[in-house]
Amino acid sequence: MEMRFDDPMAAMPGMYEAIQPIMKIIHQGGVPRKTLELVHLRGSQINGCSFCVDMGVKQLKQAGETDERLATVAAWAEAPYFTEAERAALELAEVATRLADHNGQAVPDEVWNAAAKHYDERQLGSIVLMVGLTNFFNRINATVQIPAGTPIPA
Repeated sequence: MEMRFDDPMAAMPGMYEAIQPIMKIIHQGGVPRKTLELVHLRGSQINGCSFCVDMGVKQLKQAGETDERLATVAAWAEAPYFTEAERAALELAEVATRLADHNGQAVPDEVWNAAAKHYDERQLGSIVLMVGLTNFFNRINATVQIPAGTPIPA
C-alpha cells in the first residue's frame, strides 16, 4: 500500500488539532481508558484500517493490556477474557460501526439497553463519540492509504 499524500498532515492542516477537544471530552466521560481503546480497536478491525489497528494495539499494550485479550478482540463474543461491561461496549461499537447491516433500527434497543446496564448517559456518550471518531479516522486513513506504522503527530 502506498500513501496517497506525501505528507498527510500538510494535506489536512489542523485536523488533528481540531480533534483534540473531542478526544478530551471522550476521555473525561468516565469510561475506563482500556474500554475506549478496545472500542477503537474493534471498530478499526471492522473497517480494515491497518493504521488504526496497529496504533490501537500499541496503545493498549502501553496501557498494560494482555496478549490474550488483544488476540481475541475480533472474537470478543466467544472469548472469556472480557467483562460484561466491555462486551456491552464492544457490541455497541460493532453495531454502530455496521449501521448499514441492520434492517429497521440501526442500533437495536437490546444493544443499547445492554450497554445502559453498565454505563450512565455520560459514559454512553463517550462510547458513542469514540465509535464516531474511530469511524471518522478509519475512513480518512483508509481513503488516503496511511499504512500501519506511520508516525502520528505528537
